[in-house]
Amino acid sequence: MAESKNFTLDIVTPASTVFSGTVQSFSAPGTVGGFQVLNNHAPLLSSIGIGELKIIDDGGTLSRYSTSGGFVEVRDNKVIVLAETAERSDLIDTERALRAKERAAERLTQKESGLNEERARAALARSMNRLKIASVAK
Repeated sequence: MAESKNFTLDIVTPASTVFSGTVQSFSAPGTVGGFQVLNNHAPLLSSIGIGELKIIDDGGTLSRYSTSGGFVEVRDNKVIVLAETAERSDLIDTERALRAKERAAERLTQKESGLNEERARAALARSMNRLKIASVAK
């Protein structure tokens, strides 16, 4: 019998388990550079930033998720993602993401008193990422 080229993946957010299953490949936006995990990957612990999670499931289907950061642990052909947020590309509410982008951009342009600029820039980056990944699904 041939050795499996698959491994298990769980993507968990504070709200729910977003994905749980067997996959061929997983890619993430590491904070020091993107990375891909395949079967028999060396143990790894990494932080991830705003970007795209890519999954090729055991049937060969590609899925894309928008994430705003978190952590990934790889050990013994099991990957666990603890994400702040993770939304599958076809489930992203593009109208909501567009409104969030416009609000963040307006805050940065207006330079309101008491504005937390770093927080506004992060909100803008998250909304732009969601819109980018949602557009790939269409």
